Amino acid sequence: MQPRAEPPLIRLRGVRVSYGSRPVLEGLDLAVGKNERLLVTGPSGAGKTTLIRLLCGALRAERGEVEIDGVRLDGAREGDLRRLRRRLGIVFQDPRLIAGFTLRENLALALEAAGERPERMAPKIERVLARVGLAGRGDAYPPALSGGEQQRAALARALVRDPRVLLADEPTGNLDAACAAAVTALFEDAWIRGATLVIATHDPALAARLGGRVVRLERGAFVPPSRS
Repeated sequence: MQPRAEPPLIRLRGVRVSYGSRPVLEGLDLAVGKNERLLVTGPSGAGKTTLIRLLCGALRAERGEVEIDGVRLDGAREGDLRRLRRRLGIVFQDPRLIAGFTLRENLALALEAAGERPERMAPKIERVLARVGLAGRGDAYPPALSGGEQQRAALARALVRDPRVLLADEPTGNLDAACAAAVTALFEDAWIRGATLVIATHDPALAARLGGRVVRLERGAFVPPSRS
């Protein structure tokens, strides 16, 4: 007897999202397996950011089904969404760190939101800062960091929760080649540790290094990649 296939960790069926009267995602279907690496490419305005916001629960689909790690986002109660977000890590092109808080305090806020016990926070924060190459910088404030360091700190904030799913929207878009390579290596490490990756990107180097499945989004729908 063949073993039963494991259900997808993420599934979208017939999803539609509009801004006003303009559809941004239309009839979108997607399945992402546990510990898969999915790279979403496509031109500006194709709907990549909207897809990431939909998956992290910042947007609701007006039509269709969105399920992540056993939770249906369409129609979910706020308590269910909060519990799901504790299992998600999210990285944006803009690091979105709180400028008046140290790196250690930024990570502590993420752990508090995830319901972590206070006595476990300090060692987790120090381990993750070391993992992203920021050991000894926990007392630094975000404005004192370079762009590459800020993006690594934003990734540390996502990783400190030990997320099952790591979502990212153009995480290397504002970085030079060396910093982008360092951030890409951290995503690779997160995948090796068991995270499922969904990354929207224009960066061919990131897609080439991470491997995995590449899908192309155009005008709110997935299309076969162009052949050049």
